[in-house]
Amino acid sequence: MPSRNFTLDNSTPSESWRVFQIMSEFVEGFETMSSIWPSISLFGSARTPVDDPNYRKAEEIALLLSNSGFAVVSGGGPGIMEAANKGAMQGRAPSVGLNIELPAEQKPNDYQDVALNFRHFFSRKVMFVKYASAYVVMPGGFGTLDELVEALTLIQTGKTRHIPVILVDSIFWSGLLEWFRNTMVPAGVISPQDLNLMQVCDEPQQVVDAIFAHYENRQLTLSPQERETLLQL
Repeated sequence: MPSRNFTLDNSTPSESWRVFQIMSEFVEGFETMSSIWPSISLFGSARTPVDDPNYRKAEEIALLLSNSGFAVVSGGGPGIMEAANKGAMQGRAPSVGLNIELPAEQKPNDYQDVALNFRHFFSRKVMFVKYASAYVVMPGGFGTLDELVEALTLIQTGKTRHIPVILVDSIFWSGLLEWFRNTMVPAGVISPQDLNLMQVCDEPQQVVDAIFAHYENRQLTLSPQERETLLQL
């Protein structure tokens, strides 16, 4: 067997130094988000224009949630994210933006009471998940799907507590849900019960009612076991 020789290139600074940058994002995120409670993470497309019905719907949902006492957390950018922050800022609870530095699409919107800035998607995603009492998912693209599947995976595997995952716009999500039901379940890669991790709403008040219904017979505050689970997230 021929010998294999490897040469390490030490001419550039070690990647391990980036750990300190990553650590600073987590520290700032934990310190800020742990003081904002309760909160709802709202996801959706950055490309949704202001005159789109989904923009107005996201704004209304955020206002209802804010007036119900929930801080609203978005990605801090344009489109649905802007609508969420705009609606929340009109209400009683804080409007929070978790901004990400991107080459395109992502410019911070002007409706953030609290703004955090991230370079890394993974540290930002932890902040979306760790402190949320529910996820509201509006129509969106790959980024929205990424957040949705991340949340479902963490709930399914017990790495985070079971909270509502609400998909808004039954027509938009129908094809994906049909694929889950008719392809993934028969293939055995998810269980039929996993479909119950999500619910679909079309009207803003339905979203709020679904969240309150979930917590009707359970505490909104974290139990000691849930706190321990989230420490391991």
